[in-house]
Amino acid sequence: MINIIMNGCNGKMGQTIVNLLALDEKIKIAAGIDAFDEGKNSFPVFEKINDCDVFADVIIDFSTASACDLLLDYCVAKQIPCVFCTTGLSKEQLDKLNEAAGKVAILKSANMSLGINLLLKMLKEAANILAPAGFDIEIAEKHHNQKVDAPSGTALALGDALNEDLNYDYVFDRSQKIRKKEEIGFSVVRGGNIVGEHDIIFAGTDEIVTFSHTAYSRAVFAKGAIEAAKFLAGKPAGLYSMADVIG
Repeated sequence: MINIIMNGCNGKMGQTIVNLLALDEKIKIAAGIDAFDEGKNSFPVFEKINDCDVFADVIIDFSTASACDLLLDYCVAKQIPCVFCTTGLSKEQLDKLNEAAGKVAILKSANMSLGINLLLKMLKEAANILAPAGFDIEIAEKHHNQKVDAPSGTALALGDALNEDLNYDYVFDRSQKIRKKEEIGFSVVRGGNIVGEHDIIFAGTDEIVTFSHTAYSRAVFAKGAIEAAKFLAGKPAGLYSMADVIG
């Protein structure tokens, strides 16, 4: 049995994972971390990660960027691997995460969906074939109206996958600008309760190739995080990604 500490257990993603793990006989939540708790969970909940003294094999984190530093210090001190799902980290926080990965196993992904991570692998091949043939590349993403970061971390990860061998410029504003060759454009929609939609468009002279991914519920991210936790438990120190989980 794999024991989990769920950091951000009472948030929307945290509760989605709690409900899914109630049906999984191989993994369970031993403790939760959340600043707000109404006593509705079947496991103990601590206000701060440093207050938690419960044994765990791995931590799943769906909290906030402001909690990143404390969490990383805890993981290193307790030697507990962490599936790090929080986005919007600063460069300094990313540097600290990379440093922590030298001491304990850390899995970091901009998107926990298995479908998105399969798409990341496919886009590298598509870009190497279509970009040299003159296809323009655009990424369009849509999310709910409460999402803070724009473009999304997933859109940027898709761009990085495309750009691995291209070294194109990124363009985030098309106003009064004619597109140039050797650039990847990003467009953003924020509205309603859209869970997440990403379209990667290769536009040629006589044909268009589009890769699309739509998340219909948060469960797709929760399922990916659970698979990542199963993968990461017991792993040696290092920085892992969802590519390691699916591949």
